[in-house]
Amino acid sequence: MNFFERQRRVRTLSRRLVLLFALAVLGIVVVVDAAVILGFQLQSLPVAQLATVLAVVSVLTMILIGATSVIRMALLRNSGGGRVARQLGGVYVPEDTTDPSLRRLRNVVEEMAIASAVPVPEVYVLERESAINAFAAGWSPADAAVAVTRGALERLNRDELQGVIGHEFSHVVNGDMRLNLRLMGLLFGILALAVIGRLMLQGSRGDRKNGTPIALVGLAALLAGYIGVFFGRLIKAAVSRQREYLADASAVQYTRQTTGITGALKKIAGLPSGSRLANGNVEDVSHMLFGDGLRLSSWFATHPPLPERIKVLDPAFDPAELRALAQRWVTAPPSGLAEDQALGLAAEPSTTEPRGPHVRVDPGQVVASIATPEPDSHRRAAAVLDRIPQRFLTRARQPDTVVPLVFGLLMAADPETRYEQHTTIAVRHGMPLADTALAEAESLARLRPALRLPLVQVGFSALRRRPLPELELILGTVSDLTRVDGQVSVFEYCLSRLLYQELYESMNHAPPLRGRRQTLARSQAEVVTLLSTLALIGQPNSERARVAYRAGAALILPEPVPDFTPPGQGVVALDAIWPRLDALDSVDKQRLVASLVTAISHDGVMTVEEVELLRTVCGLLHCPVPPLAETSVPSPA
Repeated sequence: MNFFERQRRVRTLSRRLVLLFALAVLGIVVVVDAAVILGFQLQSLPVAQLATVLAVVSVLTMILIGATSVIRMALLRNSGGGRVARQLGGVYVPEDTTDPSLRRLRNVVEEMAIASAVPVPEVYVLERESAINAFAAGWSPADAAVAVTRGALERLNRDELQGVIGHEFSHVVNGDMRLNLRLMGLLFGILALAVIGRLMLQGSRGDRKNGTPIALVGLAALLAGYIGVFFGRLIKAAVSRQREYLADASAVQYTRQTTGITGALKKIAGLPSGSRLANGNVEDVSHMLFGDGLRLSSWFATHPPLPERIKVLDPAFDPAELRALAQRWVTAPPSGLAEDQALGLAAEPSTTEPRGPHVRVDPGQVVASIATPEPDSHRRAAAVLDRIPQRFLTRARQPDTVVPLVFGLLMAADPETRYEQHTTIAVRHGMPLADTALAEAESLARLRPALRLPLVQVGFSALRRRPLPELELILGTVSDLTRVDGQVSVFEYCLSRLLYQELYESMNHAPPLRGRRQTLARSQAEVVTLLSTLALIGQPNSERARVAYRAGAALILPEPVPDFTPPGQGVVALDAIWPRLDALDSVDKQRLVASLVTAISHDGVMTVEEVELLRTVCGLLHCPVPPLAETSVPSPA
């Protein structure tokens, strides 16, 4: 199952969620209506009057449920995944932490983000939870948060932690997080009646005259609330279980081995604390967790049984192994950091050779890898981070130094242009920051071009922590820096567009450009502009670009294929096409990405500029592409 099929599956689950929610609301309305009839003795009313009363009660009940659900979802949406983590007692992990266990967690998350081609999410630790568990929350990858328990940090070795984080990143890239937050909001509306019923019961005690009917209605509301709990748990179980199998399989793809995630599952099964959380809000997030956070019957369990999950990943697994591990860990609980040392899992410098100026690609393989990292993707991501000098990574991870670093990446080599850029920064942010950005530019000039976007990707986490007004100012400055000389290079466009989209989604919890649902038939002009622009990048002449354009266009545009017409503004012309193309459905996006890869790789290889632009285009279409293979080849003739 590839990324686009998983997207269709998430939409199917969303429709199923709406149907189940509607059935739950219908059941609650029936209970409330019956309570009103009995509590206020309305049986003797004429049918027309009784129907009117019940209609009013039913509408009010549905409005109450709907309004509380909408309010809850709005609160979750306006604060991103970090709010969910903080509600469960999550403590933010600083980007520049030196604590060994926290630094290991940060490194694993950063590697996974590079491998997945998504922004580095916020990272939290649930310090008061000794069980092994984790979750990812957010409306999009740009406002996502990943939280792990203190027990996971202490008990899991690096491979096992990678498996857990890989599982959570699967939820990030496949759209599960948004579905999870919607589920939280809908269930909150269903459960609101229980709170109202409890208040009505308490209030009826002081009113002897009217207390009985109010108490009956309150009791019915409380009962309806518990019916909501019943339906809510059924809904969560129905939506969640199969997604957990998929996320487990994705974790294996991310980390290139099964021992990590199976080891984490075995430790959950073998340790007394398991995966159950102590926080009182665990009911809200039980469907989002890596392991069961509550002890529920099999009907309501949001996760498949642990032995079944392990067996799917390791067919040779014997459940008796869990009993042996549990006995051993009674006297000697596992220590993740100690296991790292014993197994040689401490971070080591990469031996991978730097990527050459060109890389071979296979269009089908690239499309299949979207949001589905290959076994080597995690290794390539770790190699990319290893090749970035530590001094740059340190500054990218600190909120106080990441801004001049980003500005430095955009400063031109031409002295006159650089002087104008320095002046632009000084006017907007002050002379000290402008001077620091200039110094960064001189230092960054020696950084390999292929490492520039990954460096910004690491810095996004720290950049996101700047105050909102400053982020808006930073986006304006980035736009001005790319246009000082009247020309926008491919790298400048890629950095500015990705930065704008990621920060916008982080601040507004919604895509900046997506319009109404579109089709390829209505978006032909945008497809021609995109294919023409991409075909021209990296080709030595317009004739070669025309051939590459036609190769890509033949896969997606009807005959006769429109003429090759590269826009005069270069890559800047792409700004106008994103609202329509991002609004395509998953089937059309799959065809579009296949045509783009075919056009760019028509000569069999990709340059660094082509790779950067492809990853940017796919990022703007919310189809993240993992790092491509590093196979170096001679430049095409």
